[in-house]
Amino acid sequence: MREGTAKRGRSYFSVREITVIGLFAAMIAASAWITIPLGTVPITLQVFAVLLAGLLLRPVPALAAIGAYLLLGAAGVPVFANFASGMGVLLGPTGGYLFGFAAAALLVSLICRALVSKIGQLAADAIGCAVGIVVIYLLGWFQLMMVLGLSPSAAFVAGVAPFIALDAAKAVVAVGVAASLRRAGVAVVNSQA
Repeated sequence: MREGTAKRGRSYFSVREITVIGLFAAMIAASAWITIPLGTVPITLQVFAVLLAGLLLRPVPALAAIGAYLLLGAAGVPVFANFASGMGVLLGPTGGYLFGFAAAALLVSLICRALVSKIGQLAADAIGCAVGIVVIYLLGWFQLMMVLGLSPSAAFVAGVAPFIALDAAKAVVAVGVAASLRRAGVAVVNSQA
């Protein structure tokens, strides 16, 4: 049976995977603490950290890292932007972006692994990151619109448009960092899907 799969009396994750999941959850939290206020939605480095998790981790560990981060924040640990925490953040105007992080990390990992043999690692990573960012925006835009009662266009102007160029740059850096780590032979976890 492959490492990391369920065995009688053992965890679904290996000790190494649990460690890496914890490290990525911590990296996402740390990336939230440096913020640049921009209206309702602050600028952070979280998108970079989330994309990197999707690029380097298998799908389930990538999702688990974001899930651990969200659970810590929901439980009251100040891991969200501006050292915020609690269910109010998850259910507030910017909570959709946080839920989008989970979907994005999972999709980036799945897409990269599905496409790498067809189009190469760099192209697969770029497509995965593009899809991940769109998913973050869709969920964030929708919740921002619903919670604040904004029109679709007003929510787009407030919660998506100002971030497109910066998040594209974060994706480029994430793809570059992942490529550098792979070239250096750094195996974060078993790269098989």
